[in-house]
Amino acid sequence: MGLLKNLDPLLTADVLHILRSMGHGDKLLICDCNFPAAEVSTKTTTKKHVIITTSLPPVIDAICSVLPLDYFVEDRVQYMIPDAGLELPPSSVDVKNLFTAAIKKHSDTSLSGVERTSFYKESRKCFAVIQTMERRPYANLILQKGVVGPDGNDLKP
Repeated sequence: MGLLKNLDPLLTADVLHILRSMGHGDKLLICDCNFPAAEVSTKTTTKKHVIITTSLPPVIDAICSVLPLDYFVEDRVQYMIPDAGLELPPSSVDVKNLFTAAIKKHSDTSLSGVERTSFYKESRKCFAVIQTMERRPYANLILQKGVVGPDGNDLKP
């Protein structure tokens, strides 16, 4: 495997192929190791399931360093939260803070919480699945791809 300059090594050829193949409006599921990724991937557009053997925050950082987000929709970044009446475990709060910081490093966007049951339904509408080895629960996100503008940054209305 040869490394490229200024490109995070977590962005493997398989991951880069998925990101480059996605079009404006396509969604990408990035999930933890407990998520039923193999089953969900069979329902996605490409049926692709890539595993990256590291925790979720560095994967989010790497992907967000190259993936434009869709500023033409409100919920461009969605993350899983417990169903109504249940609370996020403390370790999930920790990982949420880390993946939020990773996203905000590359984008000035907000994140939307989606209850677990609804999140599973949304995940099956994604383009592909990238599964991490993250063990903290509720470390699951959906990113909606936007457009790279003429200035090389995320295109905003």
